[in-house]
Amino acid sequence: MRLLVRATNWVGDAIMALPALAAVRRRFEGAHIAVLALPYVAQIYQGQGIADELLAYDRKGRHAGIGGRERLALTLKEKQFDMALLLQNAFDAAWVAWRAGIPERIGYDRDGRGLLLTKAIATPRAGEIPAHEKFYYLELLRRAGWLDALPEVPEIALRVDAADARSAEEKLRSLGARAGALRIAVGAGASYGSAKCWPPDRFASALNQVQRESEADVVLFGTPSETEVASAIQAGLARPALDMTGRTQIAELPALLSRCGAFLGNDSGAMHVAAAVGLPVVAVFGPTDPWGTAPVTPRSTIVQQKPYCSPCFLRRCPTDHRCMTAITPEMVSKQLFRIVGEVAPA
Repeated sequence: MRLLVRATNWVGDAIMALPALAAVRRRFEGAHIAVLALPYVAQIYQGQGIADELLAYDRKGRHAGIGGRERLALTLKEKQFDMALLLQNAFDAAWVAWRAGIPERIGYDRDGRGLLLTKAIATPRAGEIPAHEKFYYLELLRRAGWLDALPEVPEIALRVDAADARSAEEKLRSLGARAGALRIAVGAGASYGSAKCWPPDRFASALNQVQRESEADVVLFGTPSETEVASAIQAGLARPALDMTGRTQIAELPALLSRCGAFLGNDSGAMHVAAAVGLPVVAVFGPTDPWGTAPVTPRSTIVQQKPYCSPCFLRRCPTDHRCMTAITPEMVSKQLFRIVGEVAPA
């Protein structure tokens, strides 16, 4: 059997979908499984043992527009898949699978795509399944008849190849990271929107408090669009950070984070990657709900203040961002102090 899985689009979602992908691999052990994903998600999944083939969906390049989607559908049709499992919720995912002529197409009945699915599965209503998003993908498998029950998932792990870890260490050292120093990785951005972002000056203040009492190095991670945030943090630090913002490919992120000792950040994809490579995480939550998207690890601490309007799930705050401004640097540094005392230097 040849099975195509359409992966989710966001890095955090891609990590939270890993238990479902692993369950698919176990269910169809002898099948040829291909995962269709946006390029940066395909990079995260490289070497994770969940698929025999990773296919990049290049929406900004060769698969852009209607013509590009037709090109993608033709490529998939030539591969003669027997079945498609759509973890991604959009109409586009079902349309591409339908145009590719895949005989069986399974996914949640969302975004007006029910007629394009051969097995349109009802979306779970509030309270029907546990709130965390990792169960959303597993429930799709259960309702498809591929799982008897939802499993316990106390932790999600990403494999980091030893050679990749060595290369990451060499890169960090070449850019000034100290051997033998504890490294605190910082992810101060969030692709979803600015409402998820704790103010840069507060990141700097919390990190200064920790660095006054420890020899920890700070390593800033982020996309090129987050350069301004990283610069604002850097400007407020008493000791300069190693700034990796815009200098890291997604494929390198797991290995680079694995060479750090702890992570501080917002509810973001980087937070989920850090947790999945084994870092203790201090996560600042504001407009989103940790019951749904907390990092899946026993080594996480959520820092949150909840005004009446939280969680609102908005990308940008229409008022005064009180859910984030109510969180003080002292609240965060207290949690960082705790984990800095528990982890060993790199």
